[in-house]
Amino acid sequence: MDSHRDIKGWWTPLLWVALLGHWSVLTVGQDRFPGDRNFIDRHLREEWSNQALRPSPEADRRTLIRRLSYDLTGLPPHLNDGQLLSEDGLTSEVIDRYAERLLQSPRFGERMASMWMNVARYGEDQAHQVGNDVKHFYPNAHHYRDWVVAAFNRDLPYDEFIKLQLAADLYEGTVASDLPALGFLGLGPKYYNRGRLDVQADEWEDRVDTVTRGFLGLTVACARCHDHKFDPIPTEDYYALAGVFASTKMVNAPYGKDPAAITEEEKKKAIYTVHIVEEGEPRDLPVFVRGNVERKGEIVPRRFLSLFYPEGQEPPRFSRGSGRQELAEAIATEKNPLTAKVFVNRVWQAFFGRGLVATPSNFGALGEPATHPGLLQELADRFVASGWSTKWLVRSLVQSSAYRQGSAIVPEYQEVDPENRYLWRMARRRLPVEAWRDSLLVFADQLEDREGRSLRLDDPANHRRTLYGRVSRLKLDPLLANYDYPDPNVHSARRSVTTTPLQKLYSLNNPFVVDQARALAERIESRVEQGSARISFVYQLLFLREPTEEERNLAEAFLEDDRIESGTRWLLYAQALLSSNELAYLD
Repeated sequence: MDSHRDIKGWWTPLLWVALLGHWSVLTVGQDRFPGDRNFIDRHLREEWSNQALRPSPEADRRTLIRRLSYDLTGLPPHLNDGQLLSEDGLTSEVIDRYAERLLQSPRFGERMASMWMNVARYGEDQAHQVGNDVKHFYPNAHHYRDWVVAAFNRDLPYDEFIKLQLAADLYEGTVASDLPALGFLGLGPKYYNRGRLDVQADEWEDRVDTVTRGFLGLTVACARCHDHKFDPIPTEDYYALAGVFASTKMVNAPYGKDPAAITEEEKKKAIYTVHIVEEGEPRDLPVFVRGNVERKGEIVPRRFLSLFYPEGQEPPRFSRGSGRQELAEAIATEKNPLTAKVFVNRVWQAFFGRGLVATPSNFGALGEPATHPGLLQELADRFVASGWSTKWLVRSLVQSSAYRQGSAIVPEYQEVDPENRYLWRMARRRLPVEAWRDSLLVFADQLEDREGRSLRLDDPANHRRTLYGRVSRLKLDPLLANYDYPDPNVHSARRSVTTTPLQKLYSLNNPFVVDQARALAERIESRVEQGSARISFVYQLLFLREPTEEERNLAEAFLEDDRIESGTRWLLYAQALLSSNELAYLD
């Protein structure tokens, strides 16, 4: 479609008239932008002028190195990266090269996968369990997670990223290593009594909700029981999509070996399987009136959402099996006005703390309007023109002057824009729980670079990245729960950020933190001779800076205090630094 006038009309004009010309539904095009490398800053500069704001000065190099390392890899900078600070003539080009090195690191895929796992509501079991019945659990869920990591590392074009997650099995030439992508659907919640129609209907709702909010920023599941109250999504549209998933089976399929060599007894052990979907018996669903499966209305053919077609034009019916492949192609196209915008906004949120649209999974009437619709449009345009390259997108963000601003608050501007909606400074952000836990392992020199089958996070022997920890829908690990990891039973648009006593109590008392503090203390004592040099070493390691005079004096006083047992002083001091706000926050 070429303009907002192509959008299907709405039978409550007063509700829909506000969305005519709505920023979110302009079609992505490839001819809207000039050859301006600094296009992000150009858009922001216009709003600064309109709001009587001025951008903040560039952050110091130490802050930038730390910010880039965490944002691009989810890990703290290496101690050797601090050498960049002492180079003569340190320029933006040097920082660019540092960012590029991080972008090409295999750790980049792990960082981006941490974001995507919440979109995909990744989980390895179910929220219910009766006795020892674990037949609906997913012991090999890690294959999907590892596929996502690899996809971001090889910069798989985002349109292909979508297609493989919805219909990898239906594309000719799909290699076996891409089949775990179907875990996006295959790892969805399963409920007991799955033979009952009302239970099946609940599972279909999960698939519709995850796909439409995740890829399109639309709350289509709100139309399960009635026409959407605010967006042009009739109930028929919901059941048109639900029919696709009613025609799809969730299966455990052989993986990683010759299928003919896998016996029934392996299958039972689920060692060589992936949890994916395959084609079922194609069927169209009736509308369940008011969501009641006993009250069946008109049968709706499987098809895409009508709002993407001109008023009065019926969307083409899906005719290839379940319709998953046609659904994937309707979403993963530059002709869809939402797909690219939703993704670039998610990535923007990951790097700036807040999306250009602050409701990243709701681009509809009740969602927040874009603060910079022109910028969002141009980012989407350029993203598509780049070949849907996530690395191009991330590179563009971190090379902008906006990303490299300092985070200091200017009272005058804070009064005008207290939420920093217009990005006149960089937001101070708390590290996500994965980055915080991983940092402790890095500083203790305990991090294991290994993927594979998930381990429990409360296992003392688990020194792998937090991403590779088990994610339970039945009982979320206390560390994840304490530090705002989302509920893996449902799609999550963004993480909450809370400050609670339990968080500090965890860092002060949990055996994992104590173990890392002990290992850090041993690392310091083995690497550096006794004295003030040890204090300098630990500050350089953790914060890429020397301690202030006050910090050094406090440390020396504590470490020389005879009231504290000599064998525990460095342990307690290391634990205090690992629990500090400076370590947990990015400026």
